[in-house]
Amino acid sequence: MKFEHFAVNVPNAKATSLWYEEHLGLSVKKKMAEAPYMTFLADDSGSVMLELYSNPKGETLDFESLHPLAVHLALVSEDPAADKERLIAAGASAVSDDVLPDGSHLVMLRDPWGICLQLCKRAVPMI
Repeated sequence: MKFEHFAVNVPNAKATSLWYEEHLGLSVKKKMAEAPYMTFLADDSGSVMLELYSNPKGETLDFESLHPLAVHLALVSEDPAADKERLIAAGASAVSDDVLPDGSHLVMLRDPWGICLQLCKRAVPMI
């Protein structure tokens, strides 16, 4: 089996998906213009998707209260320091910035809605 998508029920799917399109470079594969605003966003490989929606039938997590290690979206970044500054200027907030003993650079941020994003530049790429 392989992943098709990972789904997250968010408070404002329209705004969240637009921010992810504009600032993370994710591309729309399918988008609903009406509630629950289900949007499928693909990474630049085109093989992994994130689904965002605002569906009152399901629970919306309090992302701000969750520790980044409880749940986060990890993205490959060629320049985590530059991407960190760019995303903070776009409304994200800094959580941590670590260089691991193997030389990997991991930056943790929260998007404007509190969802944790990890920017990864691995010393040895995993994908």
